[in-house]
Amino acid sequence: MAYLKGEILGSAATEIFASVLVGGLLVALYFSFYLRRKRNEVKQIAELPHCDVTNHKFTKPAKKGNPKSTVSAADKAQGRRHHPLDLNTLKGHADAVTGLCFSSDGRSLATACADRVVRVFKLDDVSSKSFKFLRINMPSGSHPVAVTFCKDASQLLVGAHNISGSSLYMYGETAQKPSEGSKMPLPEVKWVKERVHDKKGILTLVGTSATYGSADGSTIIASCSEGTDIKLWQGETGKYFGVLDTNQLKNNMAALSPNGRFVAAAAFTADVKVWEIVYGKDGSVKETARAMQLKGHKSAVTWLCFTSDSERILTASKDGSMRVWNINVRYHLDEDPKCLKVFPIPLHDEKGSVMHYDRMSLSPDDKIIATAHGSNLQWLSFETGEVLDEADKAHDADITCMAWAPQPMKTENVVTTILATCSNDKKVKLWAAPKIPSH
Repeated sequence: MAYLKGEILGSAATEIFASVLVGGLLVALYFSFYLRRKRNEVKQIAELPHCDVTNHKFTKPAKKGNPKSTVSAADKAQGRRHHPLDLNTLKGHADAVTGLCFSSDGRSLATACADRVVRVFKLDDVSSKSFKFLRINMPSGSHPVAVTFCKDASQLLVGAHNISGSSLYMYGETAQKPSEGSKMPLPEVKWVKERVHDKKGILTLVGTSATYGSADGSTIIASCSEGTDIKLWQGETGKYFGVLDTNQLKNNMAALSPNGRFVAAAAFTADVKVWEIVYGKDGSVKETARAMQLKGHKSAVTWLCFTSDSERILTASKDGSMRVWNINVRYHLDEDPKCLKVFPIPLHDEKGSVMHYDRMSLSPDDKIIATAHGSNLQWLSFETGEVLDEADKAHDADITCMAWAPQPMKTENVVTTILATCSNDKKVKLWAAPKIPSH
């Protein structure tokens, strides 16, 4: 009995030993496999081309043998179809370009850039591969947003934002003459006006030579704030003439008639207010008086332009229409301005809804309307309102400003009317005017 019991115990011990041995072998094999796999993972991580430590994400390596995966956004932009009216691009801006203006002869183009630099380009030939420009560095903390010339290219007014509000800087030619072979000296500051609209920013800055009535031909400046005020200045001296208040919650923009007689404002409501600048016998500004109101739109007017003869105004509204008004009326005798034409805005979104224009500019001969919404650029006939041409993606970002050159300009062997546009994409583009079909 004892022998049998011992035999049973010995057999059990043998089975236990065998089980432990087999289990140990399995554990050893498992750990061997586990360590081998970890070594491979570490090796793969070490071989990755790039690690974004900030985001704690690894960038995927490019697929080999597939050229499409290596095409950059710049390559795609270069492959985009070139618009036939796109003549040239002014390069060198390091940030968004917020404003531009041509000199009276069209030979100079000033730009305001968020990189705190104002540039004045010399446009002898629009088709040139490169353009010389004068660089004006703004004072520390000031960011230029708008520019306008006074009379000619020798004086340039800059509207800028800084921590204390908006300021105006008038730059003019220095009295110092350059020595032979040296560079042209930088213009000097003639006058400065600070906090011109308190803390509010400048929306538009426009200037024109006052030639109406007894005006002395000096430059009138209108500075329109994002509030409700519009201030008038004498360009050459900085003399303050007064303030106009639209009383419409907020302004969209303001414009001066080419002869310096009227100021018109597009603001929050559907009505456009027009003031007359009254000149004294000595040619200086005597006062400003409320002249008339353009009534007919159903929603806010976003932009307006005067015609070259200062007798008509073109307005664009969020109600989906443009209107042409005759303001050459005897408003002193309570004669109202007359609406001459109404055009539907020929721009729709993906759902078919009519869109509005953010910017608008009328050609010097009053024949072509240049309009912008976002990065879309259209040329319309002032006579019929029909679309003459369109650049759906004229820029890679929203268009911030546009202006026509006052005089036709040379491009290669052709003289043509030029439109300049600028954008948040750091570019300024020059466009030829489209042809107007004969009816």
